[in-house]
Amino acid sequence: MNDISRRRLLGTAGAVGAGGLVVGAAGGAGVRAATEADPATALTTVGSTEVAFRSSGKTGGGSGSAGSAHSSAHSAHQAGITTPAQSTGYLIAFDLAAGAGRSRAAALLRRWSASTQRMMAGEPVGDDTGIALDAGPSSLTVTFGFGRSFFGRTGLTAQRPTQLDPLPDFSSDHLDARRSNGDLWVQIGANDPLVAFHALRTLQNEAGSAARVRWQMNGFNRSPGATAKPMTTRNLMGQIDGTGNPKPSESDFDRRIFVPVGAGKGAGAQPEWMAGGSYAVVRRIRMLLDDWEKLPLRKQEQVIGRRKKDGAPLTGGTETTAMDLDKVGPDGKFVIPDNAHARISAPEQNGGAALLRRTFSYHDGIGQDGTPDAGLLFVCWQADPAQGFVPVQRKLDRGDALSAFIRHEASGLFAVPGAAGPGEYVGQRLIEGH
Repeated sequence: MNDISRRRLLGTAGAVGAGGLVVGAAGGAGVRAATEADPATALTTVGSTEVAFRSSGKTGGGSGSAGSAHSSAHSAHQAGITTPAQSTGYLIAFDLAAGAGRSRAAALLRRWSASTQRMMAGEPVGDDTGIALDAGPSSLTVTFGFGRSFFGRTGLTAQRPTQLDPLPDFSSDHLDARRSNGDLWVQIGANDPLVAFHALRTLQNEAGSAARVRWQMNGFNRSPGATAKPMTTRNLMGQIDGTGNPKPSESDFDRRIFVPVGAGKGAGAQPEWMAGGSYAVVRRIRMLLDDWEKLPLRKQEQVIGRRKKDGAPLTGGTETTAMDLDKVGPDGKFVIPDNAHARISAPEQNGGAALLRRTFSYHDGIGQDGTPDAGLLFVCWQADPAQGFVPVQRKLDRGDALSAFIRHEASGLFAVPGAAGPGEYVGQRLIEGH
């Protein structure tokens, strides 16, 4: 491969201005646009936007040694958690090869981390395939996590968090074990399909003989710039999806989503290597679209508890208006039905349990039953699944009207550590710091 640098090509097709500078959601995700002026190699704002490999933040809610170098190095987050969801996504799980062990896992993560940092900066890697040679970073993010089985394979069982205990069974589960779990998990997102595919192929090739792909899922969202202003994305049921997400501006956002520094002491202790990290629950949720699309609009809205056209609660207002869960109609029934999805999943209905949804839609053609194999690649983030996904899903499992139109077909739970510090690879504090 010659010395051509993808980053060298970065530029903007017009004035960058406010539209070309995107500030990350929580803790400063470090999204920025390059502004080289060469018109012959100029990229659009979408192509030139770069997400920092390592994002800083106030994670920990004051826990630990605030302001110290140690606290800063152990409280940064990986990209791809609070970063706005991109238009193209891949979720991939790998299993370590038999006998690979801790040393080969460390070498693999070192390779992956080095290549990811270059790709996210818009630079080629090693023997580059050239797939994304004429593209910029395109908001590429790559996020790494560890499954429960990783710890036994690498002799690190003592460092396995209790938060990785298996998820309970739910009545809507029809799980395929071949597409669930895994030793290592990777989430790739980008606003250009070729940039995302380039990252996918690079990581697959670099796995070499150390690990093999266990499963892969391909997803998509609305393209940036497709609407006049940024909007909450819609899923394949046509519903606005993600309205109830916790907001980074909320005082307890970090506490709910990220493991704080110093969480390795006392009740609910977590290993120190997870400081600044989060737990990802991954579910492939098939939508029974043929059944859903037969419902009249009014019935669809009652199932969800929100208006389809704008995401506003049935009790009125706009998408961001709080639901009035006590409001009743002339018939004496709740305006937002008892079994509406929005009611049952609301934090106030679940003891304050909150999770950060970051999803992709998927469509894998037509299933053997002749219906669309399509739905949601559901990824949610929380500091502790027992206080996030599990209580909410249990509540939904007991009477969510949406359950009749969805089927959970694959599942995974992964510990996603904080970002690698300067000179580190992702997971180094786990593998070498025990």
